[in-house]
Amino acid sequence: MNPTAITLHARCNPGYGERLAHTLRQLQQAAGRHSGHIVFTTSLGAEDMVITDLIASHGLPIALATLQTGQLHAETLALLARVEAFYGVTIERWAPDAEAVLRFESQHGELPMRRSVDLRKACCALRKLEPLSRALAGRSAWVTGLRREQSGARAEVPFSSVDEQGRQKLSPLADWSQADVWNYIAAHDVPYNELHDRFFPSIGCAPCTRAVTPGEDVRAGRWWWEQETAKECGLHTRRNASKEAA
Repeated sequence: MNPTAITLHARCNPGYGERLAHTLRQLQQAAGRHSGHIVFTTSLGAEDMVITDLIASHGLPIALATLQTGQLHAETLALLARVEAFYGVTIERWAPDAEAVLRFESQHGELPMRRSVDLRKACCALRKLEPLSRALAGRSAWVTGLRREQSGARAEVPFSSVDEQGRQKLSPLADWSQADVWNYIAAHDVPYNELHDRFFPSIGCAPCTRAVTPGEDVRAGRWWWEQETAKECGLHTRRNASKEAA
């Protein structure tokens, strides 16, 4: 039998219970402080499924939203429908402007992201950043699944910051390890993307994501043709995480 992501990664490490309790408190406090104006932007990755489960199982008034980039894996789209049915929730879908996508594809052809970092970032801006700006409009806070362990670029992710639009940005799993994430998924029977069982620890758009090999960094499968320092789409690298919040 092939190993699953759970058998490979789930471990109950010291301090797990405290980290879980802290995460839940952060979500509860934020939901109360920003009632009706807070959203969790989920990519349906393992971390995001933990947060989704916490929100749904505790009945927290936090909206759920995802970016439908037009390039997602079939497995990710299948999980989206499965999550809604499993938890009885509705996940907002925010897609890029269809005409803008057509213009971009007409001008740059197939797989332009492979030709330069600038084109890849332009594609991310079109398919992710612009829809995200609409998803966040009118909201005073948003929740992400960022963890410090994920990459060097995220090593100092704060639990709470203020983005460039003045919104509170929360990363309640900032101090969680990969073992914590999968321990929670195993303990609570949380649905997850089957690509994780095929060695996809980090899942984005299909043309920009591959499986990793043992020993590779968890984000090695994202934009693998680029240098390590370039491997962010822009959702979390602008000034929006620069100011610590209370």
